[in-house]
Amino acid sequence: MKQEIRIFFTALMFFTRIPCPKWTDHSPSYLAKSPRYFPMVGIIVGSIGALMYYGCCFIFPPSIGLLLSMVSTVLTTGAFHEDGFADVCDGFGGGWTKEKILIIMKDSRLGTYGVVGLVTILSLKFTSLSAINPKLLPLVLISGHSISRYAATTLLYTHEYVRTDEQSKAGSAAQKLSTISIIVATIFGLAPLTLFFNYYVFLTLIPVFAMRWYLANFFVKWIGGHTGDCAGATQQLCEVTFYLSLLILWKFI
Repeated sequence: MKQEIRIFFTALMFFTRIPCPKWTDHSPSYLAKSPRYFPMVGIIVGSIGALMYYGCCFIFPPSIGLLLSMVSTVLTTGAFHEDGFADVCDGFGGGWTKEKILIIMKDSRLGTYGVVGLVTILSLKFTSLSAINPKLLPLVLISGHSISRYAATTLLYTHEYVRTDEQSKAGSAAQKLSTISIIVATIFGLAPLTLFFNYYVFLTLIPVFAMRWYLANFFVKWIGGHTGDCAGATQQLCEVTFYLSLLILWKFI
């Protein structure tokens, strides 16, 4: 149990800026197992966004509350996944070989493709969430953050990490997951959906994992596997896909 607690806090420290106990560090052995709690971290991040939205709605219009909610989740993660998404936009937008794509993604500078990608995906998040019933929005936020992180985590179970030249913390956290880890991730990833008390909501997993399948194949085609940035991009795109899927589901069912 103590080991699992340490693995959880390692995940929380790696994927967010939430203060953790001083005995938590970036030990490679714990980092390698930390993605199993990636969806649970998503529940925490989504809960922070939900609380921010709920609290702000007592003072501001819902649109401002939603925007501040999005800001709170970005600050909580340090734009960890948004940065990965922007790097993927720049890398695959400007590179035509595996080597060039990986070099561009490793560059800390933001390019045109990354700027356009970030503006587009953040706009999609805001507009899609704005169309959702405000009473359900807190639960939607929690579910979106957990499910999208679960989808990204499955990349570590099914596909190879391709940055062999990078001996970094990201490399340790991107090692192939064990079956036990993916089972734990599945439990935390899908748990928030049960709170809707409507089994139809599970239909949203079809488009979410269709997006994940497409991205995985796209990454394999161009670079032979995935990187940490690819996982971040998968999380962002699957999160938006979940919100859009809910809108479609509630319109026709």
